[in-house]
Amino acid sequence: MAANEEVELLGSVGSPFVIKVQIALKLKGVEYKNVEEKLGNLSERLLNYNPVYRMVPVLIHNGKPISESRVILEYIDETWKQNPILPSDPYKRALDRFWAKFIDDKCLVPAAKTIFIPDEKEREKATEELFEALQFLENELKDKFFGGKDIGYVDIAALFIPLFQEVAEKQLFTSDKFPKLHKWSQDFYNHPVVKEIMPSKEQQFAYFKARAASLAAAASK
Repeated sequence: MAANEEVELLGSVGSPFVIKVQIALKLKGVEYKNVEEKLGNLSERLLNYNPVYRMVPVLIHNGKPISESRVILEYIDETWKQNPILPSDPYKRALDRFWAKFIDDKCLVPAAKTIFIPDEKEREKATEELFEALQFLENELKDKFFGGKDIGYVDIAALFIPLFQEVAEKQLFTSDKFPKLHKWSQDFYNHPVVKEIMPSKEQQFAYFKARAASLAAAASK
């Protein structure tokens, strides 16, 4: 990293989307200034930098803002070439992008519903949807990590799955039902970079509680 580079990350402790970016920066060895944002009372600076989504994370590199976690991850990988998180082969890189989007589209929403939706039937339906999606990931996992022998783009994209299981104390996947994903989650959480970055269970729970309150307040307006 050049001495004159300035890197800032606007984020909130416990946000899985912010954790993704922090892991990528740490894997790359990029030094950055962490700027804490308060959910429900975001700074004018963040709102100016991310007027479309109005949420964390926002990466600021030499004064230029980048938002949306998957976009930020790709920017980081293209800007700092050491320790790549995406494959160099265009086809494999396209596959990684596909699975990262699949995780956001097919896993994130039902996983959140299994925790936050009070209606039992809705939770059961969400659990079925989640299990169907996790089976695809179980079949796709061919090595220690989705990235091979070390963490890659898809692993970072999937971090919220074991995170939700940890925070909610729910068995979203077990060693019996999803043996490869279960082993992957243990290896992922025990990776030295992930262990260093991951906030405490209490901090994660506080984030999700604040996020739910923020969404409820916005819906009532």
